[in-house]
Amino acid sequence: MEAERARAPAHKAAATGGEFCCVGTWGGGTGKPARRGWRAPAAEVVVVALLATMALLVLAFGAGGARGLLPSSLQGVQFVRKPVHATSPVRAAADRDKPASSPRRDQDDRLLGGLLSPAFDEQSCRSRYASPSLYRRPSRFRPSPYLAARLRRYEARHRRCGPGTPLFEEAVERLRSGRNAARSECQYAVWTPFNGLGNRMLALASTFLYALLTDRVLLVHAPQEFDGLFCEPFPGSSWTLPAGFPIADFDGIFTMLSPTSYKNMKKAGAINGGDHVNVTAETLPAYVFLDLIQSYTDAAFCEADQRVLAKFNWMVVKSDVYFATAFFLMPAYRRELARLFPEKEAAFHHLARYLFHPSNDVWGIIRQFHEAYLAGADERVGLQVRVFPELPVPFETMYGQIMRCSEQEGLLPKVARQDAAAPSPDGGKMKLTSILVTSLSPEYYERIRGVYHANRTESGGYVAVHQPSHDGAQHTEARGHNQRALAEIYLLSFCDRIVTTAVSTFGYVAHGLAGVRPWVLLRAPAPETPAEPACVRSLTVEPCMQAAPRQMCGAAKGSDIGALASYVRHCEDVHGGVKLFS
Repeated sequence: MEAERARAPAHKAAATGGEFCCVGTWGGGTGKPARRGWRAPAAEVVVVALLATMALLVLAFGAGGARGLLPSSLQGVQFVRKPVHATSPVRAAADRDKPASSPRRDQDDRLLGGLLSPAFDEQSCRSRYASPSLYRRPSRFRPSPYLAARLRRYEARHRRCGPGTPLFEEAVERLRSGRNAARSECQYAVWTPFNGLGNRMLALASTFLYALLTDRVLLVHAPQEFDGLFCEPFPGSSWTLPAGFPIADFDGIFTMLSPTSYKNMKKAGAINGGDHVNVTAETLPAYVFLDLIQSYTDAAFCEADQRVLAKFNWMVVKSDVYFATAFFLMPAYRRELARLFPEKEAAFHHLARYLFHPSNDVWGIIRQFHEAYLAGADERVGLQVRVFPELPVPFETMYGQIMRCSEQEGLLPKVARQDAAAPSPDGGKMKLTSILVTSLSPEYYERIRGVYHANRTESGGYVAVHQPSHDGAQHTEARGHNQRALAEIYLLSFCDRIVTTAVSTFGYVAHGLAGVRPWVLLRAPAPETPAEPACVRSLTVEPCMQAAPRQMCGAAKGSDIGALASYVRHCEDVHGGVKLFS
C-alpha cells in the first residue's frame, strides 16, 4: 500500500549545455529577461544550479492556499530555453531525418491511433490532444480497432445515462428511496478514492475497465483534494457525482465493517453468492459496496459473485490496487479482454492514456518544465526514488543501490577517469542527457548533480540533472501537492528510460503511461542490508496487482495464482502480486 507523495513548491535543476533565461513579472517588471544563465564550454561537462521553484510556479494558479506558498514577486514567472539552444545538435539532426508529417498522420497521433474521441473542444483540455510525439517516443502499442469501437459505445452510454439526464435522475430517485429495481436501463459504478495518487489512478483505471466489461457507467466521487487534477474524459457528459447525491459521507460509510459491503453481506448470510439464480434484483439493497482495498480482494472474482453483483443497479467501488489483472483470470471475461487488448501488457497503457488527461492547470506545470529542461535533450533518464516508512533504508545504502544498478545496466553516463584524455565529439555533436530525479528527498538529486559537476563523462557530452520538487513527507489530502505529484508522474513518463522503486504505485503509473519496461530498484531485506541484485528489468509494461486474490474460483485449492495462465506471472517487486505479460 502506498499513500503517494505530495510536493513542496521547490524546483531544483542542474544543467549542462544550453542557455536559459527567466521571463516573467519579477517585482512588477516588464517581462524582459530578468535572469540569464550561461552555456557550458563545448569540451567539458559543467553543471549550473538554476534558481529553485521555477518550473512548478504554475501552482500559483488560484488553487486556494497554494498561491500563498509563493512570494508575490515570483508569481507568473516562466522558465524558457532560449531558441538558439532549445535543441542539441544531435537532437536537431535526428529531427531533420524524421519523415514529413501529413494531416492524416498528425490526426492519428493526436487521437492516439483511435483511442481518443475527436469530439472535445481542444482549449477545454489542452493535454488531451497534445501531440504525444512532442513529449514521448512513439508507443510500440497500438490500440485495437475493437477497443476504439467499445470506447465510442461506452461514451454514448455515458451521454445517455450520465449526470443531468432523465435516466440518471430516475436512477438516483430509486437510490434515494432505498429500492433496487430489475431491468434498469442504466447501472452505475461509483469510484471513491483511497490512499495516494498512484493508488487512486490504478484503482480508477481498474474500475473503468470493470464498467466497460459490465456495461456500467463510471462515476467519480471527487473530494476536494482530487478535484481539478484531470479533465473530463467522456465527451458530452461528466464523470463527477453531482451535488445533492444521496450518499454523502463516503469516508464514514464505506469501511471494512460496512454492512453494505458485499463480503460482509455474504458473511452475514444476507446474500448467497453461490446461488445467483434465486437472488432477485427486487430483494437486494439499493446499492452494494465492493471493498477491494489491499488484503480484501477475495470477495469479487468468482463468476457466481459477478452474476449477483450484476443485479445491483448502484455499486460503490473502493480500492487502492490495480485489480484489473484479476479480470484476465476469469473465464467469463477472457474472450472480451482478448479482443480489447490483444497485447495484454498494454492494458493499463491504453486505459490510462484514454482516461487520464491533466487539467489545464496541471498541464501548464508539465509543459513549462518539459520545454525548459527536457525538450532539448537527446536522451532522458527518469529516476524515481521512494523510501517507505516501514523500511527506512539509509540514504547511503539507497544511493549505493542506485549507482550499482546504473553500473550494472549502463543507465547513467559514465564518468571519465581523471587521467583520461578529453574525448573528441563526433562531428562536433555533443550529446545532451537529462536526468530527471523524482523523490521526496533532495539528497539523491544533490549527490548525482555533484558527480557530474566535478567530473567529465567518457563521451564528453553534456549532462543535466533536474529535480522538480521535494517535500520529505506526503500530503495526499492537499490538492496542490497532488497537482504537483501528477505533474511529476507525467514528466517521468516522458523519459526514454525509467528507473522506479519497488512497490511504488507512483512508478507503476509513470512507466505504464510511457509504455516502457522499467528497471526496478528491488527492496532490501532489511534497512541496513543492500538489495541483491540492485535492480532488474521488468519484463512487462503492466503495473503489479500487489494484493492478488489468495484463491481464484475454479482453480484447485492451493494453486499458484501466478501460474494459472501463460500471460500472468509474479511481480519482480512483490512476490505475492501478479502482473500481465503479452
